[in-house]
Amino acid sequence: MIYKKVVFITAILMSLWCANESMAQNKVSGTVTENGTLPLPGVSVVIKGTSIGISTDFDGNYVLTEGINDNAILVFSYIGYKTQEIVINGQSVINVQMQEDASALDEVVLVGYGSQLKKDITGSVATIDSEAFESRPNTQVGSLLQGQTAGVQVISGSGKPSGGFSVRIRGTNSINASSEPLYVVDGVPTNDTRAINPSDIDTITVLKDASSAAIYGAQGANGVVLITTKRGTTSKPKVSIDIYTGVSQVWNTLPVLNGEQYRDLMTEMGLSTDWDNYTERTDWQDEIFQNGFSQNYQGSVSGKNEGTNYFVSAGHLSQEGAVRSSEIARSNFKINLDQDINDWLKIGTRIAYTTYKDVDVNDNNSVNQGGVLLGALTTPSIIGVFNDNGMFTSNPFQNWENPLASTDGLEREYNNERFLGNIYLEAKFLENFKYRFNYGIDNSNGVFDSFLDPFRTGFGVAIGGQGINNTDKKAYYIVENTLSFNKTFKKHTVEALVGSVAQKFTYENSSIQTRNFASASVTTPNGGSEIFDASAWKSERANASFLSRINYSFDDKYLLTANFRADGSSVFGPNQRWGYFPSFSVGWRVSNEKFIKEDSFINDLKVRAGWGIVGNDNIDAYSYLGRVGSGANYPFGGAAQPGTYPASIENLELKWEESEQTNVGFDLTMFNNKVSLTADAYIKKTNDLLLNAPLPTATGFDNAIRNIGEIQNKGIELALNTVNIQTENLSWSTGFNISFNRNEVISLVGQELLQGGITGGRGEASLVREGEPLGTLYGYIFGGVDPATGDAYYIDKDGNSTFTPSSEDRTIIGDANPDFFYGITSNLNYKGFGLFVFLQGSQGNDMLNVTRIETEGMIDPKNQSTAVLNRWRQPGDITDIPRASFGNSDNSRVSTRFIEDASYLRFKAITLSYDVPQSITDKLGIKALKIYGTGENIFTITDYSGFDPEVNAFGGSNTVQGIDFGTYPQTRNLIFGINATF
Repeated sequence: MIYKKVVFITAILMSLWCANESMAQNKVSGTVTENGTLPLPGVSVVIKGTSIGISTDFDGNYVLTEGINDNAILVFSYIGYKTQEIVINGQSVINVQMQEDASALDEVVLVGYGSQLKKDITGSVATIDSEAFESRPNTQVGSLLQGQTAGVQVISGSGKPSGGFSVRIRGTNSINASSEPLYVVDGVPTNDTRAINPSDIDTITVLKDASSAAIYGAQGANGVVLITTKRGTTSKPKVSIDIYTGVSQVWNTLPVLNGEQYRDLMTEMGLSTDWDNYTERTDWQDEIFQNGFSQNYQGSVSGKNEGTNYFVSAGHLSQEGAVRSSEIARSNFKINLDQDINDWLKIGTRIAYTTYKDVDVNDNNSVNQGGVLLGALTTPSIIGVFNDNGMFTSNPFQNWENPLASTDGLEREYNNERFLGNIYLEAKFLENFKYRFNYGIDNSNGVFDSFLDPFRTGFGVAIGGQGINNTDKKAYYIVENTLSFNKTFKKHTVEALVGSVAQKFTYENSSIQTRNFASASVTTPNGGSEIFDASAWKSERANASFLSRINYSFDDKYLLTANFRADGSSVFGPNQRWGYFPSFSVGWRVSNEKFIKEDSFINDLKVRAGWGIVGNDNIDAYSYLGRVGSGANYPFGGAAQPGTYPASIENLELKWEESEQTNVGFDLTMFNNKVSLTADAYIKKTNDLLLNAPLPTATGFDNAIRNIGEIQNKGIELALNTVNIQTENLSWSTGFNISFNRNEVISLVGQELLQGGITGGRGEASLVREGEPLGTLYGYIFGGVDPATGDAYYIDKDGNSTFTPSSEDRTIIGDANPDFFYGITSNLNYKGFGLFVFLQGSQGNDMLNVTRIETEGMIDPKNQSTAVLNRWRQPGDITDIPRASFGNSDNSRVSTRFIEDASYLRFKAITLSYDVPQSITDKLGIKALKIYGTGENIFTITDYSGFDPEVNAFGGSNTVQGIDFGTYPQTRNLIFGINATF
């Protein structure tokens, strides 16, 4: 009886299990996403060969309950994405990642004051989308551009957290005026990108040639970088959180003399002291270099529904540098809002508020000027950090304090608050017309505070401490009114734009410095009893512009774009205030011709050519005026009376610096859009340079800004992108770009400019001369070391050896410009694992290693590098290191001895990531979760002997390039983070 019951119950359970299995096989569900992250609504999910199907909901979800069997095939399709077919094969949950169709011809690309389809663009335009940004963490806009686009060179003057970048689009275009591109953030022009949060950026578009940048006229001579920030993409609110933390360190240190070797050198130079008082063995590089710590927290919420699109973000970044005391901190808040009022009226706003703080480090200076890095190399190890009286120690033979006096004995901090935003209105009328009004502002208030300890530092004791407060306020507004027209009839498409722009800049600065502090408790200037210096000034400048553009397309084959802009600028004389900037470009879509067969391996081929003129007015306000200077006080009646003096000479004919550029290129995609190649060749001539040129002394002035000279840049750019593998589980794509640019000073009206003074009164190391490029290094030809005397000898202009060359014997000894620079990216994904590799390099650029002049010169009691162990010591020695010569720099002149090849290949970033499977994220209640680790500057292949080949002591200078003088190096960074989407 019991046996029968067991059999009966077992039969019932088996029946229920089979029924459940049967039901499971009659249902398939899942989620469709875009590239594995964003839910994709509206995707068609159909059983192949039937009419049974459904569309995904707003969250990308679908459920099918009819026609399900193991052999059924689900077809997933959506406009702009590749269709996918998946066999059910017993699966009850099928999640799909839709991939964009590699044919991006219908991609909308942002251009000046509007947008165009990629296939219709006739200028040289490059776009970097958010996918490239998300492959690695970034703290500055410059790092998003570096190595990503042909023709765009991003120069890291130093590795400081606050160091920033200098960007050159197709070379350096000016001598005295700025060569930095114009940045336009959501329609608001700016030249300061430090406060922009990279996590908020959606796309970056670079307008490289004149035909694309001329719509910005006066401000487009150096190229234009258009930055758009993120908007809502899903109907359901999307919450994103990005958190990472990291550590940084200097990737290279330099060997210096130990205590005994330093004592031997000083003795050889005739210096002596009681060495028993100096028994410390301090590693100064170890003291100033540290493991820097960084952390970044970013969060955002976005969405779109019922005509409203919103994006709100907030975040905080803090970063300690790898050099003691250096740091930055940035907090940001952003709101993007678009609202459709009705079917013809739309309004919106972009608001960003940022607070920024940094603590700078004194580099590019000798130890006697407080230089920290050179101080670490040239401070002898035989002293400790502090004396018995609590003061920072000094060199035994000079009052040159150790480098910690600059990092710890000087409090300094820069704080900035910035508000960047705009409000716009768009109105459509008469079917083909659209009016747009845009009002934008960029206001910032920066405060620098500094306090020199009056008790622990030598200079502080001498002057009783020093307090500095400097306030810098900037205000900018722009008002734009544009009217556009767009109409297609038969085979013709016409787009037209006209508009006006008004801009105004206002600057204010005030500074006060006091000395003689009674204590270190009050560090603000009011704690000092003596006002040492005080000043305050204001200035303003304004621009007014009128612009127009027409785009014409015939039969989707023949393309024409024409721009014209008129600009007036207050910085120029009343006789030359207005400049006129036209441009033209044409395109031919060869692939749409009948002789290119539809089944050809060529998917799209477009040939482009363009010409245009753009302007540059990036000089000081009031430059054309004969200004009056103050401070020429004079005694009268037993008291000092305020006096003024002529400070500059009037030049009412001062006018625009103009850049004329011609560009030809082509865009080619092949093999089912898996290979794309873009090539451009250009020639750019900048004339009427705004040059601070010498004047005859009879005028009463040494120099004045005049329109003199011409510079030429010409080059070739290539960009190749390939999709090497594309399967359901495995994808691999690569990118490569390379740029060749040749810069030349065509005319300087017979003048030569020497710039870039080098330590120890050794003269200037940079030459600006007709027929040579900017960045030309200038000095003597080093012949060798005389075995008999140990003195360095040089080769004079006649080819003869000499120990005492004259200044006329100097010649060109190097070129800081690379033969070419390049970037390589590789993006590999396999079943949720991702590997992103980014390499960036420069080839053929020279560097003047002035750090070696300091550490191999042997002219004073500074410590030296271990290279001087091979110095000449007695007659007959064969060496390339001259003898020590106290107080005499003849053996360490600026010469070919210190010129090095600074070519490098750097593994800029390597990121390993993992997208957590949805089966796990569903349990966690989140839509997507990525875990990643990134190494930055992990490997550097170079023959350069200094701290780092990717630096320049003179920052973003147009003319003085390729000089390393104890410059803060790039650092090696290890970063770990997570990115979660709810």
